[in-house]
Amino acid sequence: MFRLALKMLYGDVAKFIMLIGGLTVCSLLMTQQSGVFCGLMMWTTATIRNIDVPIWVCDAKVEQVNEVVPLRDVDVNRVRSVKGVEWAVPLYWGIIQTRLPNGAFQQVQLTGLDSATLVGRPPRMEKGTAEELRLPNAVIVDQVCVKKFKSKGLTLKVGDVFEINDKEARVVGICKAEQSFMGQPYVYTTYERALEYAPPQRKQLSFILVKPRADTPASEVVARIREVPGLAAFTAKDFADQTMGWYFKYTGIPISFGTVVVLGIIVGIAIAGQTFYLFVHENVRHLAALKAMGAGNVLLAEMVFLQAFVVGIAGYGLGTGLTAMLGAKFMTLGEPPFFLPWQVLAFAGGIIVFICLFAAGIGLIKVFRAEPAVVFR
Repeated sequence: MFRLALKMLYGDVAKFIMLIGGLTVCSLLMTQQSGVFCGLMMWTTATIRNIDVPIWVCDAKVEQVNEVVPLRDVDVNRVRSVKGVEWAVPLYWGIIQTRLPNGAFQQVQLTGLDSATLVGRPPRMEKGTAEELRLPNAVIVDQVCVKKFKSKGLTLKVGDVFEINDKEARVVGICKAEQSFMGQPYVYTTYERALEYAPPQRKQLSFILVKPRADTPASEVVARIREVPGLAAFTAKDFADQTMGWYFKYTGIPISFGTVVVLGIIVGIAIAGQTFYLFVHENVRHLAALKAMGAGNVLLAEMVFLQAFVVGIAGYGLGTGLTAMLGAKFMTLGEPPFFLPWQVLAFAGGIIVFICLFAAGIGLIKVFRAEPAVVFR
């Protein structure tokens, strides 16, 4: 009987293709847009992953990593005195404008590292070494910087020079870092040199990077640092979660992408439900004949559900396959952002199952109402 159900499904080629097409579009919209959304959220926390330290300390009013409220230099020593802290180093982080030899301008995210330890150094070096940052006027740029400078007429390589705030910056290395949400490239240098490049102001310390002692949990050290007046502390994971939560709460990004996902679900339900109902309607005489031969409603329901899930699996597979192809292309180009966790695939699969149940349920109404005698009319 199940082979007969599949023959009935494959026999109507037009409706079979329409069913698969509708579910493919639904699956594609859900997974592709969710992948871009997740990638965009990953961009918001790129600084945390690029720096990669256990604990971040900032001003008590800071809500997410991409906003900076400067601290006092003495705060570094205050944090170092907290019980359970193995080391604490300063970090400068700020948006600043660079000037190319041809006169073009480009904003960058200037990152100043502790010159003694170079904690927070670039994660992956393609050319040069991080230790060369200790050379005079030395900076390391990321792959986004190379790309953006090239679009403005300068093919960056080790040894090239450009200006930051009218001061010379000499490239001693090129690294590969995760792209930031704001799109500006990363430029690494030492903390003291970053203060020279940055516009002068009374307080310039952006963050304090901390590592807890091996015998002390990071959460316990965070709690102790928070007792210091005027300071907030987060583990890297908590800071990333808070940053993403801030973008959820204060930007329209979730609503924009969520609307597209909801539209994809509606399209899938409308096309699959209507098409499957028409498919069952046209085959009601055959189903009535099976009833006349003794087939019960349970067996007929199983046949209809089989047809629905065969179409659902095919549509889900094609949709996620197209998403994977687009995602691979996006990752090669570097933008738009793309990240596809298994939760997105599970969510899309659950929605496809729901659509299949809904479509099959609509068709079953016609099946259960069909009288066996209709085959003789």
